[in-house]
Parts: sequence; C-alpha cells; structure tokens
Amino acid sequence: MKNWLLSRFRLVASVVFLVIITSMVSVAWKRIRVFEEPVTALPETVKQPVKKVKKRLDPVLVLPENEWVDSTLKSLSIEQKIGQLFMVATFSNRDESHYKYIDRLISDFHIGGLIFFQGGPVGQAQLTNRYQSHSNIPLFIGIDGEWGLGMRLDSTISFPKQMVLGSIQDDALVYKMGSDIARQCTRLGIQINFAPVSDINSNPGNPVIGIRSFGEDRDNVTRKAIAYMKGLQHNKIIATAKHFPGHGDTDADSHFTLPVLTHSIDKLTETDLYPYRAMIADSLMGVLNGHLYIPALDSTPNLASSLSEKVVSGLLRKDLGFRGLVFTDAMNMRGVLKTGKAAEVNLKALIAGNDILLYPESIAETVAKIKDAIDSKRISEKIIDDKVKRILQAKYWSGLSQYEPIDTNNLYADLNTEKSKELYRELCEASITVVKNNNDLLPIGSVIDDKMASVSIGDGSSVAFQKMLSTYKPMRSYTFYDGPSSQAQISEMVGYLEPYNTVIVDVHGLTSNPKSNYGVTTGMVDFVNQLKQLNKKVILCLFGTPYSIQFFPETDALICASQDGKDQQEIVPQIIFGALKSQGRLPVSVLSYKAGSGVTTTTINRIAFGTPESVGMDGSSLKRIDDLATAAVNDHVFPGCEVLVARKGKIIYDKQFGGLNYRTPDRVTSETIYDLASVTKVSATLQAVMLLYDRKQIDLDQKASTYLPELMGTNKQNFTVRDLLLHRSGLVSFYPPLWDRTKTSAGGLLPEYYSSKADTSYYLQVAPKLFAKGAMRDSVWKWVVESPMNNRKERSGSYGYLYSDLGFLTLQKIVEKVTGQPLDIFVSANIYEPLGLAYLGFNPLRRFSEKQIAPTEQDYRFRNQLLQGTVHDQMSAIVGGVAGHAGLFGTARDLAILFQMNLWKGNYAGRRYYENATVPMFSRVYDESHHRGLGWDKAPIDGNSSYVSPQASVNSFGHTGFTGTMIWIDPEEDLVFIFLSNRVNPDAENTAITTQRTRRKIQDVVYSSLIERKSELP
Repeated sequence: MKNWLLSRFRLVASVVFLVIITSMVSVAWKRIRVFEEPVTALPETVKQPVKKVKKRLDPVLVLPENEWVDSTLKSLSIEQKIGQLFMVATFSNRDESHYKYIDRLISDFHIGGLIFFQGGPVGQAQLTNRYQSHSNIPLFIGIDGEWGLGMRLDSTISFPKQMVLGSIQDDALVYKMGSDIARQCTRLGIQINFAPVSDINSNPGNPVIGIRSFGEDRDNVTRKAIAYMKGLQHNKIIATAKHFPGHGDTDADSHFTLPVLTHSIDKLTETDLYPYRAMIADSLMGVLNGHLYIPALDSTPNLASSLSEKVVSGLLRKDLGFRGLVFTDAMNMRGVLKTGKAAEVNLKALIAGNDILLYPESIAETVAKIKDAIDSKRISEKIIDDKVKRILQAKYWSGLSQYEPIDTNNLYADLNTEKSKELYRELCEASITVVKNNNDLLPIGSVIDDKMASVSIGDGSSVAFQKMLSTYKPMRSYTFYDGPSSQAQISEMVGYLEPYNTVIVDVHGLTSNPKSNYGVTTGMVDFVNQLKQLNKKVILCLFGTPYSIQFFPETDALICASQDGKDQQEIVPQIIFGALKSQGRLPVSVLSYKAGSGVTTTTINRIAFGTPESVGMDGSSLKRIDDLATAAVNDHVFPGCEVLVARKGKIIYDKQFGGLNYRTPDRVTSETIYDLASVTKVSATLQAVMLLYDRKQIDLDQKASTYLPELMGTNKQNFTVRDLLLHRSGLVSFYPPLWDRTKTSAGGLLPEYYSSKADTSYYLQVAPKLFAKGAMRDSVWKWVVESPMNNRKERSGSYGYLYSDLGFLTLQKIVEKVTGQPLDIFVSANIYEPLGLAYLGFNPLRRFSEKQIAPTEQDYRFRNQLLQGTVHDQMSAIVGGVAGHAGLFGTARDLAILFQMNLWKGNYAGRRYYENATVPMFSRVYDESHHRGLGWDKAPIDGNSSYVSPQASVNSFGHTGFTGTMIWIDPEEDLVFIFLSNRVNPDAENTAITTQRTRRKIQDVVYSSLIERKSELP
C-alpha cells in the first residue's frame, strides 16, 4: 500500500512538473519567438483605444525567474539593492581620473549599470572588462545607439537614421539592421540599446526628435519599431522604446526645458501611444520615459511625465500591462531637473514607478535620500525588491549570470564586417525616394541628351555624386561650394548652363534644424527658380531631410535621399540612369506630397555598383587581392594596376594599386587610362565584326578577298573571315618587323618616313615627339599584302593555328571597306558613344592630358623616348595609332560597361547592340587544342594557363594584352573581370607578370570568393 501511494505521488508530481514546464516554455516561446510573422500584423487589442480596453491581458513575465535571480537578491544588502537602480554615464575617451571615479561608484555605491557615450570600441571594451572586474554583480552595459554603435563610438558603423529607414517599404530590412546592431553590441559586451525611437513625428518643427523618428504615419512607425525591436531582442539585446508616452508633437527640447504635449486622451490613444501599445503587446522588454508635461495624463503643474505615478505606474504598468524594465530618460536633462534638486527628483522617479535611473546626478545624496524614504515609509523596501528583481531577471536573460570578459582580439574587424557594410548599402538603396517623375523622365534611357549638365550645391562634398554621374554619361559639372550667395553668382552659373537642355541639381549641406529652414538658403531656391524660368528640364536631388522639399519650386523630377553620404551619392545617379530602381516612400507629408508618396522607377540593364555580399561574394576574401597586387607592385612586377570585378550586373570591386611609374608619386586612379594592347582585338575590331555580322554585311565564311579585292591573285585570296578570327588564315605573326623597313642600317629613322614635328605631310603620331607620313598607312598595308604565308599546314591542307596580328589588321581593313569609315570612328559612333564610354578610344592624347595616361616603355630600340599616350605596339604606331590588333586605350570602368553589354548578349540600357545569339556564337569554343573562339581567347581545357584561373568555366572567354592587361567574361558565374597594368614600364622585357602568374592568382581569389561555390566545398 505504501509503495502504491508513493508511486501515485510520483506520477502526480511528474504530471504537475510537466504542466509547469510546458507552461513556462509556452510563455517563453511567446515572448522570444522567432521573426516569422509579418511585422505588419498587430494584435487586435492594439487597435483599441486605451480607455476602451475593459479586459486587460494577464501579466506576462517577459523575463523568467530562476534560481540565480532569487539567490542573488537574497544576498544583497539594502545599499547594494539601491545601487542596482543606477545606470551611470561613462566615456571611453576621458582620462584616468574619470575611470577611477567610475571605479569608486562601483565599489562604494554598487551601481548596477553603465551607459557608454563617446569613445572608441577597443577603449570601451577594455574599460568594460575593468569595471566588470570590480563589480560583485555583473553590470548592465548600455549604449544610446539609435543608428548603431557609430552614433557614439568612432571606428564603428553608423546605419541610416530612423527617418531614412521610414522610407523603406521592406520592414524585414529594419529587422536585419536590428539584428546586426545586436550582434555588434554583444561583441562589445553591451546588453541594452536605448532604441528604437518610437515617437510619431507629427510636428515638422520638432527640435529634438525629427529625423530620429521613423516618420509621421503611426502604422509605418509601429511596423518599423517592432521590426527593430525584434532584431535586437531575438539576438539577446534588450530593446528600449522611447520616449514614452510620445515626444513626436513637441516644439521644445527636453534637454533644455520641459516640453508640453497638449493632446487629448483620444489623440494620445490614436497616435502617440499606438506604437508603444503594439510593442508591449508583442514582446517589448524596455521602455524609456520621456521628460514631458502632458496635462491630459497628469495635470500637476510642471510635473514631468517621467515623475508621474499616473503615467508610469498607472498608464504604462497598469493600463498597458507592461512588465519589462522601465528606464527614465537622462536624469541630468534640464526638462526634469527644473522641478527640484537631483536627489529628490531621482527619488520621485523611483516612486513614480521607474526601475532604473539613467544618467543620474548626485549618487551619494540619492542613495541617502532613498534610504531615508524607506525608513519613513515613503517607499517600501518591497517596491525596491521588485525593481531589483526585474533588473536581475533581465541580467540573467542577457547572459550576465555567465559573464565572460570581452576578447579584444579582432574586435575592430568583427564590428566592421563586409556583411554590415552591405546591409548599410542595402538600406540606403531601399530608402532613396523618387518623389516626382514628370513624363517618366527617369530613368534616363539609352538615348541620352548630349546637352546635359550637373550642378552641385552645398558644402563641397559632392565628388562621389558627380563622379558616378560621369560613369553613365560624361557631362559638364559645376559646383557652388558654399551655395549661391548672390544674384551675380546665380546669373553667372545660369549663363554657363544656357547651352544645356537638362540640368541635374544636387543639394548638400542640409541640416535637421527646422529653425534654419533645414539649411535651405534663398540662393539655392532662387537658382532653381531661374533654371525653371529658362525652360530647362531640372532633376532635383536633395541629400537631406524630406522636410526641405517644401522650400524648393516644382521640378520635372525630384529625388529625396534623406541623408548625405558617399553611398547615397553613388546610388542616386544609378537610379537616374536606370542601373537601380527607386523603392522608397516619403516618411512624412510635405506640401502636396503625403506620407507614403513615391514613384517606383524601373531598371534598364545598366551596370550598377554594390558590395560583394549583394551578389553572393565574400568581401573579406576579396581583400586578398589587395595583398597580391600590393606585393606585385613592391616586387616591380608592374608600377601600378587596377583590378575590377563585376558580378550580376554590379561592380563590386574596383581598386587601384601603385603608381604610373617607379620614379614619381603619381598614383593610379579609376580615371587612369591604359594602353590595352591586344585587348584592342576584342574591344574594337571584334565588336565591329559582330555588329556587321548582325547587319548581314559580313559573312564569316566568305573569303576576305571578296571584301578586299587587292587580295585577289595573291597568296591571301582564299582565307575566310572565320579563318582570320580563328588565327588559321596562314598569315605570319608579323613579317618582317615592318617598322624595321623605316629605319637606317645603323638603326636611325629614315627622314622619308618620320619627322619630329607635325605638319600636313607628317601627321600620324608615332610617339609624343615623333610623326610619320600619312602615306605610311598605305605602305604598311601593301607590305602586309605582300608578306609570305606561314608553313603550318595540317594534313587536310588547311592552315593550322598561328596567332597573328596581321589577321586583325586584315579584319580592320574589311570593316573599313564595308562601312566606309575608319575603324576608330565606326566603333566610337556605333558602340562607345551610345554606351557613354568617355575614355575608351584610340589616340587618347587628342582628348586627354598625358598625365592621365599610364606610361609604357622607355623605347630605346625604335622611338628613343618614353611612350605615354601613344601606342606601345610598333606596327600600330607607324600607322597612326589605329590598328585592328592594338592601339585602343581605356579605363577599367569603360571596359566593364562594354563587356557587361557583351555578357548581357548585346543588350544594354534598353538598347540592343547585337542579336541575342551573336556573342554566345562568337565566344564558344571552335578550336579546343588552342582554346580559341571566334576572335575570343578561351580558357585551356586542362586549366594550364599563366593568366586564366582554372576555376573559370568552359564557357568563359576574354583576351589579354602585351602591356599587362586582361579582360575575362564568365557567363556561368555572371562575372566580368578586368585587370589593367603597364608592366612594360620601363622595360618590355619584364615578364614577371607571366612567370609569377599574377593575373591568374588574382582571378583565383575572385572565384574563391563566390559564396555559392564555398558552400559546395567539402
């Protein structure tokens, strides 16, 4: 019988225990459930006004009780309990006297937490470890990081401000931001972020909230606040909604005075309280009380709501059912201290219902005041215990019961990851708002108005904007560095703009201060007005608060970036030209534009710019390119180089290394122009051939002599255009060095061919100070026609493969005969100019300074001078720099656009250059043994190449150049790779780029950074 009773008792106990555990797990799960439900869905109770909620939700403990909490609480003296109620301000950029002061507060007053302000991450980590080592109970570490750690700390990331985020339609992006901020906080030993600002900024003149709010629409604010909150809390960082019960419709700053909010109860319920109610009904763990005077809630004269029992204990705790931690706003703010001395005000805040005093003053006096209040029954010790218990529960939830010191190794890198930078860029892209777009002016398509200019207004920080504009459309750019300050300045600028039809105006230096019209000046407005009076199409781009819109006149297109920075300045031009689409919506109402207004523009197949992570690549892996390129420069493989990588239509890596030569400090830039050497074959001649093939003006299987009658009756009358493209025509590589025919037996230059001065007879520029007779072109072609054929015949009787520059000289002649135009003019008019390629072309000295061009060889064998701006290839040089095999100069970005068009099968910016099948047909393998396509080089099947990565797909194609250049396209990976260098400077005999396989090693890094491929590795 006894055993039976014992077994029944055990059974009942097990059932009860199981029920308790199940209940606890259910509650915990509800409180910390994963981010799977849409943040747009709000509980029905949230939609009810406060005064109409008759059945309050049962109290739910956000933070579970546990043995550590109870045992710790029992061990504390009254002084230690009181200490837990203080969260003191500290800094990591002060001197030792400040740090010792904090030490004393911890040891003498047992303070429960610290909120860090200015400083740096490493210093803060070291101080956190120091302070935690002095505290018997782990300290709460907090930060006021509304837009991330960068709001307070140097060398850390600042995400966009909340009003910028309010423009984003995809709330999941805000959740991702909250998650990443939480990750950074955890890495830095932080448990509390005093964010998000959950106020509805319904007053445009609000001097303290403004851009810190998500906007004026309560539903948008609520969704964003919940998303941010969940991002933090799902990653074990306590979110703190502020400034309860709502600081959005105030016209004073509580840092300096006590703002008055005159809303009625109904108004408060429908607007200000709405986000807080929703967040509390969800899973909010912290609320920060604002220092406001709200007569509708508590009419006690000049009583801050943070000191009101009716607001804190009544509205927040009782009516809204909040069971998390309640913080005061900073207790050193004048808005609250005007009501009394610090110690008394601190005590009032605790009596009102706050758990933690944030940034309190007069710690010693406050402790004494609280102890006296307990003794006099003004506040009970049980209330203190309840507050401390909530604090300990929160510390346990945050993991402080198992506290470990912060590891400072790799701290900076961990806080500044490539994924974080990509997320910042993604947030910026999603926030840019096209407010107005008359007649679908944006995006500007393939037919770009040549009469287009840009004018930057502001603080001179518009370099990134204008540089990005010029990537898509070379245009004249002007700048008002300090803004137009006089009518004379405006008139002068308007005069410059007279020839242009379309003007892009970008405005910088805007502020968040409504009292100064947000930085908008009369001169700015007058300038835009006068442009409109001239009937110019004006695209106005505002890099600042959307409230600034109200001061400007109507324009044809209006773009609001809401914030100014390099990323925003690079994104807006991409939207203007259709590389990116606009997605944002106004977070506030301005003039006739209501909150939520905005236009979604489309993309038109233009190359864009982004981060590696945005296209499935690992940015940290790509940093190995920096090491390889820097080492190559140091080892004199080449003086300098540029590496550009584009994937999925985005340039994600574009860096320059070294200088133009080894002697001067002139650095390589993205505008450095390189001699492309044999890359000319695929960048100019082959492009022309594909175009004429599409137009049915060239038949690949037709004999070249059909187009060039001078070949009839010669040893060259039977090879076809296809043979020339495959280097199987029988032509020799070059015979003999044709330029040798123009030299004396002693090695000098024959005056019948050359002159040191240009005139009507000698006008072909061979070198910077050397010119050839115009008749040289005919002479060289005559010599080519008369040249012997090679002896590499196969058993079939056809010629075998022999790489030949003469073949592409012949293709050039075919193009010119068919089109009736020189090669350079034809490709420029039909391809380069429509693509907006400003730098790609022949004979760059006609358009650019030699200082912008990377020098090649110090030529002692032929031209006896440094070659800078004239082609290195001798055969191209003697015909004036325009040849089918060499002579083209350009930049990496221009090449990226050209070959992105090729990767997109001839389609770019809404214009079709080639038929869909043309580039794939020309670029497939036709000669496996010599890895050749039609004109294109192909990767060797065995992967044994000095310049192509063995990871490149079999469908990839490209070309290299003698000067140290390379382009490579991989359709399977949607990849464009550009490598430019001047390895022949000062001596063309330097072959280290080949022997060290520099280009291949760098391309290996590109392929190894592909995240999809990484995931497939064993």
